[in-house]
Amino acid sequence: MKKTAAAALSALLATTALAQDAGTQGVAHPQAWPTAKSQGLIDAATEAKITALMAKMTLEEKVGQMIQADIGAIKPEDLRQYPLGSILAGGSSPPLGKPDRSPGADWAATGRAFDAVAMEKRAGHTAIPLIFGVDAVHGNNNVVGATLFPHNIALGAAHDPDLIRRIGDATAKETAAAGITWAFGPTLAVPQDDRWGRTYEGYSEDPGIVRSYAAPMIEGLQGAPGRGRIQDGHVAASAKHFLGDGGTKDGIDQGNDEIDEKTLIGIHSAGYPPAIDAGTMTVMASYSSWQGRKMHGNKSLLTDVLKGRMGFDGFVVGDWNGHGQIPGCTKEDCAQTFNAGLDMAMAPDSWKGLFDNTVKQARSGVIPMARIDDAVRRILRVKFKLGLFDAARPYENRAGVIGSTAHRAIAREAVRKSLVLLKNDGVLPLKASARILVAGTHADDVGLQAGGWTLSWQGDGNKPADFPNAQSIYSGIAEAVRKGGGITELNVEGRFTTKPDVAVVVFGEMPYAEMRGDTRTLEFQAGDKQALATLKRLKAAGIKVVSVFLSGRPLWVNPELNQSDAFVAAWLPGSEGGGIADVLVGDAAGKPRTDFTGRLSYSWPKTAGQFTLNKGAPGYDPLFALGYGLSYAKPGRVPKLGEVAGIDASLANTSLFYTLGRTPAPFAWKLDGVTAEAVDSARTQEGASRLTFARGRQGTARIAGPQLDLTRETNADVLLQLQYKVEAAAAGPVRLSLGSGSVNAAALFAAGSGWKTARIPLKCFAAAGSDMTKVDVPLALSATGPFAIAIADARLVTDPEGAVCPK
Repeated sequence: MKKTAAAALSALLATTALAQDAGTQGVAHPQAWPTAKSQGLIDAATEAKITALMAKMTLEEKVGQMIQADIGAIKPEDLRQYPLGSILAGGSSPPLGKPDRSPGADWAATGRAFDAVAMEKRAGHTAIPLIFGVDAVHGNNNVVGATLFPHNIALGAAHDPDLIRRIGDATAKETAAAGITWAFGPTLAVPQDDRWGRTYEGYSEDPGIVRSYAAPMIEGLQGAPGRGRIQDGHVAASAKHFLGDGGTKDGIDQGNDEIDEKTLIGIHSAGYPPAIDAGTMTVMASYSSWQGRKMHGNKSLLTDVLKGRMGFDGFVVGDWNGHGQIPGCTKEDCAQTFNAGLDMAMAPDSWKGLFDNTVKQARSGVIPMARIDDAVRRILRVKFKLGLFDAARPYENRAGVIGSTAHRAIAREAVRKSLVLLKNDGVLPLKASARILVAGTHADDVGLQAGGWTLSWQGDGNKPADFPNAQSIYSGIAEAVRKGGGITELNVEGRFTTKPDVAVVVFGEMPYAEMRGDTRTLEFQAGDKQALATLKRLKAAGIKVVSVFLSGRPLWVNPELNQSDAFVAAWLPGSEGGGIADVLVGDAAGKPRTDFTGRLSYSWPKTAGQFTLNKGAPGYDPLFALGYGLSYAKPGRVPKLGEVAGIDASLANTSLFYTLGRTPAPFAWKLDGVTAEAVDSARTQEGASRLTFARGRQGTARIAGPQLDLTRETNADVLLQLQYKVEAAAAGPVRLSLGSGSVNAAALFAAGSGWKTARIPLKCFAAAGSDMTKVDVPLALSATGPFAIAIADARLVTDPEGAVCPK
């Protein structure tokens, strides 16, 4: 599910259109697929209620049930004219009248405001409650103060289905307490290419692990099949994304699965029969294609397999404007998706046009009334079974539920159980009586340890104050050491005044989510080796080093492994960083308090080019195999590893143009009539570049690199973020460019004091004429001197706070 509008992706549509309307490519054979058991969603009494209700509904009210709008693009009063059946809050959509990072009460008030209009008693209106959905994918992660569980990749390493059920139950209660009735999860993808930016949303590359987790998570969220109600603190689940989004070619998000039907069944459908058996109320369609046919328009899969062969009785919901990617459709006009079996279209910003067109198509027979009635019956079935027609909401705003001590204890347990010890040359466990230096960018930052889908879509823009009651990894270590009589010191760069007994360096990937997380190499931190430099400096000082590595996928880290005496894969642990100290820090004498039990649910690469490293595949040759994991009880050694990545590191970087005083490969400054010198930034020494434009001369400073296609990013409201300080304002115009389009930035770069941050939507440059399919200059400044500006950082981001189009 996307944070903002994702229009048709031209490069992908060129491939997916090939077999969409002709031939047998992408057409399933239902008899070859597994079946599922009864869901417990259908009973005679409920069906009678649905029949009676539908007899009162107008065509407009029926179509309204089939369309979902985002709360950032609809107001409660709109429901009087457009009787929609559902709302959602996208990854960065705030509650009504509140900032995006808001507590549960603000979300509950938003749900009540919309439902109050939907349930009004007025002439000609059938009162039907809304179903309110949100991406609660590792806890109710949109809500400030919620418990943040480890992401699914970590949970896969725990190998504990009962833990998954308890996490689902806690997530449901915290979601219901915020007035939200539907969680878009669990993700049942089986990622086969670790370049995919959603790899961390999958429990494992092994379909058996995904299969074993599907039912427990559904049961945790929903309760017993057909019996869980919002009044009991349960919410509707959504098994996603049907089908095959973990198998796309080259690991491209929203791409094409070029695999045969046997592989699609054997690997990618593994979680769906148990999810249906467990009574999942909804299934979300995938953006991806199979053999060139878009899932949102694949009748053989949505209707013949899912609803027919597997007997799914709930409703199928689309992804963010996913219907608009079907060839021949737009996001406001797509009869094909409903005829293929989609029951509810996620039309966040296109709901009004889609509603009008769908009513016309139903009235004309383009969409048969039988299909309309089937979709509406399925939606109402879920609403009745979930208890939405009962006005009681005992969990809503219930004190002590969101971020409760009990839920945080479950999350901390999950952190302990998911840690995988890759290497230990006798340095672990740490003595709680020791002097310990804690270093690294991720050591004391809950936002970084939580990753994507955390208060914002991509997990960026978060501050410490956004995580009340959460615990950073450093804080957890300091607490454990303090109890043992030891001393801890925090220094991000690993500097110290008194030599420590040991250093713990916490580092890893920066947060990302779908699309922006796609990469082209598995080398960690390609082009930016800060962590490695810290490790080398500490080793050179004769200090034992423990690396705690946070990532959303297994990555090539051979150089970092070689510089570490111990190395722990901690994945994305969420809000309870103390769970890491529970395992790393022993008692005062160094006796373990808890042992490592985590085992890899993804194979770990030996080179940066082992993208499709999956057990059982031909030529399987990992550094650490699926199921690997050391412990204190069963130690092992890792020999010195080769440090040849095997692939160009710069391939990974498509969004970071300048940082920490340098332009990461493959980008570089190109200066004409401009001089550059290193200056201090607000963050670090010589962490910025001062650009001085010569007096009386037109100058241009460009960051140039390989040609990028930023179409997806533009459609998804990605922004160019600049951190800068104006040292001498220009007397005349200043043009800011991205690609071939430029905007007037004189007001943006007017005289001012101190460092500032600007966020300019890519759509601004597209509107100014930039060809977003061919961007080889992601940043350029043109002005006539005198003009001097220091640039500290330039990158693409998704946090919209303060976004503006310069004029």
